[in-house]
Amino acid sequence: MILSYHPCIEADRNLLCAGREPDETDAGAISAADAVILNQGCYEALYQMARKRGKRVFPNYDARFDYPGKIGQTRLFRQHGAPHPRTETYENLDAYGARDLRECTFPAVFKFDWGGEGETVFLVKNREALDQCLNRAKDFERTGQKGFLIQEYVPHACRSLRVVVVHRHLTAYWRVQADNTRFGTSVAAGAGIDSGSDPELQALAMARVQALCKKTGINLAGFDLLVPEPPRPPEPLFLEVNYFFGRRGLGGADAYYALLGREVRNWISE
Repeated sequence: MILSYHPCIEADRNLLCAGREPDETDAGAISAADAVILNQGCYEALYQMARKRGKRVFPNYDARFDYPGKIGQTRLFRQHGAPHPRTETYENLDAYGARDLRECTFPAVFKFDWGGEGETVFLVKNREALDQCLNRAKDFERTGQKGFLIQEYVPHACRSLRVVVVHRHLTAYWRVQADNTRFGTSVAAGAGIDSGSDPELQALAMARVQALCKKTGINLAGFDLLVPEPPRPPEPLFLEVNYFFGRRGLGGADAYYALLGREVRNWISE
């Protein structure tokens, strides 16, 4: 029996767990199921309920919950040998104070541990800009939000690669920022989609992502990578793993859900 918590994927039994914690009804349904399909934004409690009962679960979110936030993802990249820009991580300002980067090379990139679409990522060109970000971090800590990264800035021709993994299907495309005075290559920052340029680099990035997915079990995510400009070699560098990602580069929501449904059926058959 297949149990689905995804509102767009019909199975033998269908439940919803949006806006609530899982209860005994969920525990009973999961125990009776052979496999469980979860929605993309499922709570960790529901995911762990299914995993602890030894069920086959899609998507595999072990890495999402074992390596949370951008700090966790940096640890994931390090542990699995995934190339990424040089990065220092700080759980809070006290940790930064003990390891203050007085010799920080500018420009650098400051990232808060949370957020998407580049909203909590800043280019810092000097010490004054870095101090401004640290002051923001102080304000966030007063509300209970902690953690940030300081990362080397890698020149990348105003573009980044997005590689989307849906089970065994991989899609790659560039996000290109036409305004070279603007920092950030997310679609929200005004970047356009380019699916055709440099197919050999796209293929290399997909191979790197596929290798990481094989090690970690990740089977539903959007990976962000940079390809450095010369003279650095064109080795794709991992930036982030997005468990929530836009669908524009996949052809829109309808195309995405058609792809997701097909790959979930493939997962079930396997």
